[in-house]
Amino acid sequence: MLQRTTEFFKKHEIENPRLNAEHLLAHSLSRKRIELYLEFERELTEAELTPLRQMVKRRGEGEPLQHLLGTVEFCGLTFVCDKRALVPRPETEELVEIVKAEIGDRKPETILDVGTGSGVIALSLAAAFPEARIDAVDVSDDALALARENAERLGLTSRVTFQNGDLMPCTNRRYDVFIANLPYVASSDREKLTREVLHDPHVALFAGERGDELIRRLLETAPPHLKPGGLLALEAGIGQAEALADFAKAQNFHDVVTRRDFAGVVRFLFARYG
Repeated sequence: MLQRTTEFFKKHEIENPRLNAEHLLAHSLSRKRIELYLEFERELTEAELTPLRQMVKRRGEGEPLQHLLGTVEFCGLTFVCDKRALVPRPETEELVEIVKAEIGDRKPETILDVGTGSGVIALSLAAAFPEARIDAVDVSDDALALARENAERLGLTSRVTFQNGDLMPCTNRRYDVFIANLPYVASSDREKLTREVLHDPHVALFAGERGDELIRRLLETAPPHLKPGGLLALEAGIGQAEALADFAKAQNFHDVVTRRDFAGVVRFLFARYG
């Protein structure tokens, strides 16, 4: 079954076909992936094959693996993942790890996550900094419902406040850390996206004709919400970070730097204010 599924995924141009096949088979049998190798000679019953065939078909049509499994790993935690919010990307996990390293031994009192989606950034930082008060904002009620589910699963409901908002929270609170993974795909780039990405909510993907409109608006409105010397950390699209760094300087941010992700793309923007 693994071999047949792998070949099927290859024909349908699924990235990492063998890995996808293992994940789906393990999930279908309620096993860990490593346990499959201990049962290679086992014959599958029709009752086991029927739901597996359905998942394989959906994956072959481009439905994200994370949606089929129902969960995703992020910064060592397990989150519910479905069509209500963006599937968390490895680059975003990298952003969180950089922010954690930047904070170091300092204990931030307040953190703001803008465009929280499924809550992976806010909840990962809540787990890393138990003394911090964390606010998380999103424009989508569906995404916020998913984020609250994840907070409850992780036992972090008392640590993170989720609210609907257009970039800024409804509070006068100022923050030590301001982190955001906003939509950054240009509307004209829709045809360039993979089938998997197009399963994500469009409100979480597209930001306008250029793609960086929301990030620029955030840079304009963020300063009053940052404490003096507060850290701003952003993820941007390919080819956007350098121009956004110049725009941040024009908004009187200082210590503005960009960083590459593991793929070598200039992906992240960091700055301080005040």
